[in-house]
Amino acid sequence: MTEPPAGRSSAGRRLTVLIAPDSFKGSLTSVEVARALAAGWARARPGDEILLAPLADGGEGTLVAIEAAGGWHSREADAHDPLGRPIRARWLRSEDGESAFIELAAASGLSRLTTEERDPLGASTQGTGEVLRAALDAGVRRITLGIGGSATNDGAAGILRALGVHAQGDRVDVTKLDPRLTEVDLRIACDVTNPLLGPSGAAATYGPQKGATPAQVAELDRRLGRYADALEAATGRRERDTPGAGAAGGTGFGLLALTDRFRTLELVPGVEVIMDEIDLDDKLARADLVLTGEGRIDAQTAFGKTALGVARRAHARGLPTIAVGGGVTPEGIEALAPLGAVAVPVIEHPQTVEEAMAAGPAPVERAGERIGRLADLTKSLN
Repeated sequence: MTEPPAGRSSAGRRLTVLIAPDSFKGSLTSVEVARALAAGWARARPGDEILLAPLADGGEGTLVAIEAAGGWHSREADAHDPLGRPIRARWLRSEDGESAFIELAAASGLSRLTTEERDPLGASTQGTGEVLRAALDAGVRRITLGIGGSATNDGAAGILRALGVHAQGDRVDVTKLDPRLTEVDLRIACDVTNPLLGPSGAAATYGPQKGATPAQVAELDRRLGRYADALEAATGRRERDTPGAGAAGGTGFGLLALTDRFRTLELVPGVEVIMDEIDLDDKLARADLVLTGEGRIDAQTAFGKTALGVARRAHARGLPTIAVGGGVTPEGIEALAPLGAVAVPVIEHPQTVEEAMAAGPAPVERAGERIGRLADLTKSLN
């Protein structure tokens, strides 16, 4: 995506600005954030060239970012939401028909449920398995699955059930697994490194945000432990301690346990996958300055979120980076500082998170304009 220049900048030489943000979860897609920053920047420096490269980390919004880069067609599959209600879930198929991009959040995401509907003990990933099966039915054999934003804690049991795995009590039978998986190359795009169990595992770390009480967190951990015993016995693979096994309520674990049943299977950092898919390095080679951002730049930024991934690649090329956040904390600032990246908040006055999320793109546009005017000021001082 490229926005053409509209004249001359008011100061300094013409810049090429790469705008590569993640979404502001629950508020704006990455495409909307990128366009808002571009609109604001263009008001301040209308002569600059602006390159848009909206990103994602494998969670909700990934399909939007990938589709915006071109080369993909949107498809829909009959599936079920986390509570078993029939839905239509979107996925992407490449123009040559050989690859698919599937977002777990499309069928099994937390965004599918209201706060009152969250059910950490009962929510299932079956709908994601149904979308995977639809891609197989369409003849696709190269699949990337983004597993962020889940509403589930079932260790991918629902996905595996949709693909032919049967579980009864403490026994798991994988003999009826869909034979087509032996022809499939599966990449799992994941932005966390948690193990399956324990104090840093799936239930303890992510269960509360899916509605789990402390007692339910303990119960979920016990359930996942029993499930891990059964699935590892059936597959002969111990994956519970593999970094990323705890992702998406143990979805990472359930799929990793089936590694030998696929042609290839790998767990890869979500933001890296997306950056490669949209040819971010090619755009960086053309840029003078990079704008990135996400809903919050905080302590979690240090663990591989989008802003950090972009800043690393920009730093490797000697490019300055400004990261725009709906909220910015000292920990987020510190995470980016070693890369020479500067974090800038969007927020303009005291407000609740709900108010900030409801404000739409206008504050982001104004942040883009402020940053552009600072660039103008800097150029005029040189």
